[in-house]
Amino acid sequence: MMAPVHWSLAWSEDGELAPQDLFDLLQTMVVSEGLEIQPSLVAAVERLSSIHLNLMSASAGVTQLCA
Repeated sequence: MMAPVHWSLAWSEDGELAPQDLFDLLQTMVVSEGLEIQPSLVAAVERLSSIHLNLMSASAGVTQLCA
């Protein structure tokens, strides 16, 4: 799994990382971090709002990491 490249990240209007990029980044970090860090990253993925997850799944631009 390849990590998102920093120059391709998108930002939402409120200054936060765009939901799809946040999801991709967290997924990448989960598989690359040690066992002591992984639970907190999984919890961060679980805290993503269902609205963001629904928007991502309905998007035609879902990335390779999410697919």
